[in-house]
Amino acid sequence: MSEPSKMRPDPPALGLLLVAPALGMVLALFVYPFCLSIASAFTGPDGFPSRANFLKAFELYSTDILFTLLIVISATVLTALAAIAIAGTLTLSASPWLVALLKALYRWPLFIPFIVAAQCMRTFLARNGLMNNTLVSLGLLDPAMAQSFLDWRGIIITFVWKQTPFVALLLAGAMASLDRATIEAARNLGAGRVRVLVEIVIPQVAPTLMVGLVLSFVTMLSVLSVPMMVAGSQPTMLTVDMAFRINAYGDYPVANALGVISYLMTAVAAWLYLRHSLRAEGGRP
Repeated sequence: MSEPSKMRPDPPALGLLLVAPALGMVLALFVYPFCLSIASAFTGPDGFPSRANFLKAFELYSTDILFTLLIVISATVLTALAAIAIAGTLTLSASPWLVALLKALYRWPLFIPFIVAAQCMRTFLARNGLMNNTLVSLGLLDPAMAQSFLDWRGIIITFVWKQTPFVALLLAGAMASLDRATIEAARNLGAGRVRVLVEIVIPQVAPTLMVGLVLSFVTMLSVLSVPMMVAGSQPTMLTVDMAFRINAYGDYPVANALGVISYLMTAVAAWLYLRHSLRAEGGRP
């Protein structure tokens, strides 16, 4: 009776066997290319460790690095404000029709890929696009004053429009799970909806908001289609520069150096989130 039991693999070995295919895919398709790109960024033309690729990247694309950072930070801040407004309305609004309208509309951008969103914005934000034509037809804009938003403003508008539903969905769920007693108590004491939202609701859902914003920051930093299709002029974002270095020159080391700079930006965002989480839990920053 004891012989068959000896043939069975122990639970840890069985678990490792089950996750081995997925782990192998992650190692082959993510970890190995990631390590290879890091090594390439720090390797000079002679094959020895060097900072030459980073020096060249900063020499050629320092303006684009700053432009990328400003665009993503601005879009993240505006996404936070829009998501708070939508989630707060869904949670605190006393107008059933407004809540129903928001529920029906705000999720739609979640299902639209970035490349489709960029193409839509090209026709919406152009000088003779749908936005300006609508304003002109309503008499709100003089045709001679119409201008194109296919520049840095278009990139920010596209990012905010695409990422706001994701953050708002997380926030609305977090707000719906709050204890309504504190909200009702504040309303009974005369606090308005805006004050309740700012002073009572947002502090309680701040961790969820931070998670959504960090994920949105990383997502917007990695998008290629929006800056390439919406604003093709200089300065541009790092993803476009990386694609240009590879497609035009086959210069993988400098492209990888730009990628490492992007990793550092996301690392700073992750560090800020962890620091905030530790402070909220009473740990050391």
